[in-house]
Amino acid sequence: MTDEQRRPRPAAQYGPTSATVAANVRRVRERRGLTIYGLSDKLERAGRPIAPSAIAKIERQQRQVTVDDLMALAATLGVAPSALLLPLDDSPKSSVEITGAGTVPADVAWDWADGQRPLRVSGHDPHAVWLEAELYGRPPGRRARMAHAEADMRELEKRQRELGLAPHEWPPGMIQPPGGE
Repeated sequence: MTDEQRRPRPAAQYGPTSATVAANVRRVRERRGLTIYGLSDKLERAGRPIAPSAIAKIERQQRQVTVDDLMALAATLGVAPSALLLPLDDSPKSSVEITGAGTVPADVAWDWADGQRPLRVSGHDPHAVWLEAELYGRPPGRRARMAHAEADMRELEKRQRELGLAPHEWPPGMIQPPGGE
């Protein structure tokens, strides 16, 4: 291969999710009372060694975090992966920029990251979007639990109506899950 045929490897590009991960690793590490060295030791014992200098670079957004790194960091810090991927704000009035998806309301981002809803519900058949998100994004046991929870919610709303109480009202701009009224 000649020099003309070789393409230089592009520099790592960091998006908004990388910035959030960097800030959250530092935030959780500090709240846990861990130094960079302490976190590195815990990661080593967990079987995913990351040098203290690499952790410092992650926190400064100078080193990419692999999926395996993310899972090890989350497990070692005692949080769900979503706690590293999203800002610590779930207000529907706040927005979150998600790499590859753009800006979405913070509460929607958290529900999506926690597997509770699709990120976007658009098109002429929102019901199909919800079903596809469940079918392709949740294992069968989780889908069954969600179906039971939805059935329980419909039963609760039915009983509320029978008692003359207002059923749960969905916040403005939020699309109800299938089966909601």
